[in-house]
Amino acid sequence: MTMTSKRHTLFNVALIIIPWLTLIFIGKRSMKRYSLASGIVGIFEMINHLYGRKRHWWEFYDKPRSFIRDELPFDIGPYMPMSMWLLKYSYGNFKKYVLLNAIANGAFAFLFMPFLKKIRIIELKRLNYLQFFLYIHYKAYVLYGTQYLIEKARA
Repeated sequence: MTMTSKRHTLFNVALIIIPWLTLIFIGKRSMKRYSLASGIVGIFEMINHLYGRKRHWWEFYDKPRSFIRDELPFDIGPYMPMSMWLLKYSYGNFKKYVLLNAIANGAFAFLFMPFLKKIRIIELKRLNYLQFFLYIHYKAYVLYGTQYLIEKARA
């Protein structure tokens, strides 16, 4: 049994702290408006990660494997803040929303995931990069629909 590498620990700390620090600039009104949908879909994302983990769609290099150390930092780190930012800049313009999400998810799937493999954090196993993109991108529609329902309930 080996311990978590220092690289993985530092990566997780940065992965959690940096996205949340950006919310200093989002504004109190936007934070309040979009945090509920982002939180709900964040929980949905955790369930997706548990499913993907069980199906061996990816593998983290450090052993022993741990959902809390491996997948959870992605859920509580970039996922919720990025969801709030994307909603802030595109909610109400569905085409813009889909385009911005496709760019963000494409960058994550096709640029960031190969980088994470190179630095030995995570590697895709039973999904290719296109399948992984589709796996993360479909949740953009769930997020938009959730925000829409929240807005409708508040009206």
